[in-house]
Amino acid sequence: MSCGGGSCTCGGGAGATATATAPAAAPVVAAINGITLHEPGEALAPEDLRERAWAELLRQQAVRQGLLPRHADLASPGVSIGDEAVLQHMLDAEVPLRQPDEAECARYYAAHKARFRQGRRLRARHVLFAVTPGVDVPALAARAEQALREVLRPDAAPGRFAELARELSNCPSGAEGGELGWIAPEEVAEELARELFGETEPIGTIPRLVHSRYGFHVLEVLERQPGREVAFDEVRGRIAIDLAQQARATALHQYIRVLAGQAVVEGVELEAADSPLMQ
Repeated sequence: MSCGGGSCTCGGGAGATATATAPAAAPVVAAINGITLHEPGEALAPEDLRERAWAELLRQQAVRQGLLPRHADLASPGVSIGDEAVLQHMLDAEVPLRQPDEAECARYYAAHKARFRQGRRLRARHVLFAVTPGVDVPALAARAEQALREVLRPDAAPGRFAELARELSNCPSGAEGGELGWIAPEEVAEELARELFGETEPIGTIPRLVHSRYGFHVLEVLERQPGREVAFDEVRGRIAIDLAQQARATALHQYIRVLAGQAVVEGVELEAADSPLMQ
């Protein structure tokens, strides 16, 4: 049976029209101002490609300032150890370290007093859903969310948390019902410390999954020891260093964004900015 048209060629007969094969697309090569960052066909992870792009942006800026010699080829030479020292010297001059004043340090101390307690500890337990190579992360997260909902139910049995830890946790503590014992901020991963020893310092099950480098955690705080409040004079120097480093990191990020905004960037996604450097 035909599809109805007298000249129909859908059957591929003598009247069929040949389909042209499109030429293969040329591989995309990332470049900064025409200087390529990698060989054609060389596969790089996005973060590695961005690092090369940032290094090339800085190298070209140093060339413009006469700090490094011009490179004749259209492929980036990369950054040698000697170049790194030159770039660091340039950044120190372009983005100097700004020291916070007394008022800034005092404001930070007043807003974050909980961070400056000594001897803070808490007793906690968790159910760890570990992210391992090849694991289906969305499915793992869904199972972790289900476990969290179970322990948050108003009618949850008192022993349900421990049961889930024994059944599901990928941490050795699961055998003990998820018990981690008494822990201090410096004894756990930074992501967990921020959650457990933050400004609010809750008691009970944290009502959301906590993500860490290890995976997804269902966390419950059982007891807290608040520790001793440290006077401002004792931590003023530490606060000044932290604030100076934070300001420098922000300024360096903005400096790179401005360079990216002034450059012709191809084949790599970089955050760019038109505004001048501010600290």
